[in-house]
Amino acid sequence: MLKLTVADTGYGKKQVLFGVDLAAKAGKITAIIGPNGAGKSTVLKVVHGLLPLWKGSATFKGSALNSASPAQRVRDGITFCPQGNRVFGELSVRENLDLGCMHLPAKEVAARVKAVLETFPQLTLRLKQIACTLSGGEQQMVAIARALVSKPKLLMLDEPSLGLSPSVLEDMFAKIVEINRTQGVTILIVEQKVHKVLSIADFVYSLKLGKVAFSGLPNDLTANTETFRKLFL
Repeated sequence: MLKLTVADTGYGKKQVLFGVDLAAKAGKITAIIGPNGAGKSTVLKVVHGLLPLWKGSATFKGSALNSASPAQRVRDGITFCPQGNRVFGELSVRENLDLGCMHLPAKEVAARVKAVLETFPQLTLRLKQIACTLSGGEQQMVAIARALVSKPKLLMLDEPSLGLSPSVLEDMFAKIVEINRTQGVTILIVEQKVHKVLSIADFVYSLKLGKVAFSGLPNDLTANTETFRKLFL
């Protein structure tokens, strides 16, 4: 579904990615792991159009992405949950969800909001609540629901575990698997909780210093402790 080929990019004059080849297969969960500063989040920003490629190509369902704006990529079926500030805190939960529907015909909005509330029923009683007053786990639900409301084909998640308690973390990863398995949404996830994300991923890439240091099945990585250790040194 998604393919990056010899991708180079960076910030200003600082190059961050060096010839990265990466693919996300339709209907699968693909994880990107690696130490801080390896370029993981940069990959997601390239795919969403927030950073231009200096060299290489990006394709989605066989069509070139290089010149598509972030808004066009959303319309084409790519959505992105960035790390950190997950919600528009001064808006209500329903207003946050409505923002995810901005490109949809008005007649489709109610049905799409209803659908994501079936995935996150805990939010049903929170629709009028100001988002910044929610717990960290509830805010993450809103962020993912906002990304899902447009019925994407590819959902990208950047550190969804950030700031979550262990019990909420378990529920969040279970929900990610549910979205993938029951809705058929392809997921590309960057995550620092390495062992947890490897337990749900179908395929994994490990980046180091802006290059792909490993690509393969999660079991192939966890079974080789020496390789696993070197990736994070």
